[in-house]
Amino acid sequence: MILAWAPGLPEMAIFGVICLLLFGSRLPSTMRSLGQSVTQFKKGMHEPDEGDAPEAKLPPKSDQPS
Repeated sequence: MILAWAPGLPEMAIFGVICLLLFGSRLPSTMRSLGQSVTQFKKGMHEPDEGDAPEAKLPPKSDQPS
């Protein structure tokens, strides 16, 4: 079933051309920023979280009571 209000291929192409004309100058910097974000996200998924090993960051306990 084809929806009557759904845009077709010609309408999408016209919309794409208009978007490129309006935002074309910002497109490279936006894509570079998006790529850096994805890279940082993937790097964060592979690194251990700071909350995973809380014992490692605590100072050594002394046997003498304060």
